[in-house]
Amino acid sequence: MNKEYETKTIKNMPASEQPREKLLNNGVESLSNAELIAILLATGTKEITAINLAENILNYSNDGIRYLTETTVEELSNIRGMGLAKSAQLIAAVELGKRIALTTKVNNYRIKSPMDVSSLLMEELRYKKKEYFNILLLNTKHELISIENISIGSLNASIVHPREVFQRAIKRSSSSIILVHNHPSGDPSPSNEDIKITKRLQEAGSIIGIEVLDHIIIGDGTYCSLKEREFL
Repeated sequence: MNKEYETKTIKNMPASEQPREKLLNNGVESLSNAELIAILLATGTKEITAINLAENILNYSNDGIRYLTETTVEELSNIRGMGLAKSAQLIAAVELGKRIALTTKVNNYRIKSPMDVSSLLMEELRYKKKEYFNILLLNTKHELISIENISIGSLNASIVHPREVFQRAIKRSSSSIILVHNHPSGDPSPSNEDIKITKRLQEAGSIIGIEVLDHIIIGDGTYCSLKEREFL
């Protein structure tokens, strides 16, 4: 960014360099990450433009733009120039993008292997700082009905209860389910508690008539299938 613009508003920049004008004239693909964020922020501060503020956000963490997928409104508002309103607006936009992407994947998505589950959820779960336990609800053709979050936090038998898991499956008329959770450490090797919970849910599913097909543990760029490891 040319320093002569650092204390000016975006409106004082040449029209060809203004993010909104670039979007209208050249398409959204022509914008940088900072310019996209600047449009969402709308305004900067008295000292810097919205683009400068966006660049500060991107440089705040070594994770770059990925930082926005995990941060909170409170954390984001600690960045100078980002109050609660701007932070909430940006977090809401990121969450909307996540939901759109996931909804697009879910439609008519057929699960044929653990790799399909990994392709579906790897980018969503691999960077989570807490454990997210989800279930994939499937119809008789193993097509995805929905993805349901059961718990957030360290897994244990009291949190991941068969009642909660199969209540969701019964409500959506699911014929089978796949268990999925992440390991924030990046290592997808199953713990004793993971194996214990899997077997407990498998037994409950057998009684109810809803098969537990697999339990996939997501690591950082890798995964583990408990079925492939013969724990199911």
